[in-house]
Amino acid sequence: MTSTNFEPKYLSWLSELDGRIVAAAKDIKVLSKLSWHSGIQERFLEGVARGKPVLPSVEYAAIDLSANRQELAECMAQLAGAGEPLRRFLYDTAESYHTLCLLLEGIGTTVLSEHSHTLYGHPADAVSSGHVSNLEAAQHFLDVSHAYKQDEGLKEADYCLSSEVLATEMRQRLKEVFTEDQVRVEIDADMVSKAAAGATRVRLRANTSFSEYDLDQLLQHEAFVHSLTAINGKQQRFQCFSLGAPRTTGSQEGLATFAEMVTGVMDIGRLERLALRVVGIDHVLKGADFIEAYRFFESVGQTEVESFNSAMRIFRGVPVTGGAAFTKDVVYLHGLMEVHTFFRWAMQHKKLGMTRNFFAGRMTLSDVVNLDPVFETDVLQDPQYLPPWMTRTSALAGYLAFSVFVNRISVETLGDDFTFVKP
Repeated sequence: MTSTNFEPKYLSWLSELDGRIVAAAKDIKVLSKLSWHSGIQERFLEGVARGKPVLPSVEYAAIDLSANRQELAECMAQLAGAGEPLRRFLYDTAESYHTLCLLLEGIGTTVLSEHSHTLYGHPADAVSSGHVSNLEAAQHFLDVSHAYKQDEGLKEADYCLSSEVLATEMRQRLKEVFTEDQVRVEIDADMVSKAAAGATRVRLRANTSFSEYDLDQLLQHEAFVHSLTAINGKQQRFQCFSLGAPRTTGSQEGLATFAEMVTGVMDIGRLERLALRVVGIDHVLKGADFIEAYRFFESVGQTEVESFNSAMRIFRGVPVTGGAAFTKDVVYLHGLMEVHTFFRWAMQHKKLGMTRNFFAGRMTLSDVVNLDPVFETDVLQDPQYLPPWMTRTSALAGYLAFSVFVNRISVETLGDDFTFVKP
């Protein structure tokens, strides 16, 4: 079986397994199972106000996903030995959800942390070429941000937008891209993050002030990557391409943050927040408890509510006493660097056209490369929608061509070429 000569019987067999994987994965929810109710924040901050913070008491309902695991395991057994890229894609997707089941069944224990590392990574993991780790990269960006604050200062926006105003503006902008599909914008009072997106809706956190930067970031990140890839994935023969499988989280978030960067809405403050998440996770894995994590975020200038939410993201589903963490927030910075490297690689090897396939569904970087021959057949469809910046490929090519070349210049030696004249 080759990727350019698919027999109908084989495709039918894959479609059946695809349907079974989608059905088994349908009810496996992550963040909703790990979320904390608002009263926990209120009680903790009351203790902070009295000068006597107390470790939060969080109770989780037991989760039994044994039936899902068994079904996924049976699909994996049939798909095992995959050499053909579509079969490998389905196998890896099933395996990813199988691991996610184990993660959720370990809720409230350090077991969750172990599976989180498998799915989302660790601060000590290497980036791309292996020359630096996630933690080293995060520290670099924090050093740059600190130097910028010292020199220029990070200025807040002069005005703020309410979630209602932001929703109205987003709805108009979404119509310009999703011409044949509707993506709803809803306001949610129970959200932890500022926003989240699926194939049919973008949710915004209620009672939150947003800046113009937030508007553009949310459009590029949530709508024109997360919603867009889910919608395009639904157009594929295999519905696993529309799933937010945990194995695709790093590439999805990397593509979304890369979109922020190439459209000019990734400010230094946003980069700093991504880096702080990695450092915070590292502190917790090394033993910091919830109070110590909260104080870490507060020490770098976050408000009490922001510091609580930042610490809470790390402790979702694990003991608050330290040593274990929900490591999902590692993927943002790691994914950004991996995706940026991939686009540069595609430019350098004259494969920029391949990057369009990244938007045809939810995939990893390896999927995009391995499935490239399949996109040349009628088995997989080109993306129906592309974000605006991907429709202007000449501008993207210019940015990447410059990035590829200047990467050969060592910043450390530039000072030798300049003469600084003191006033």
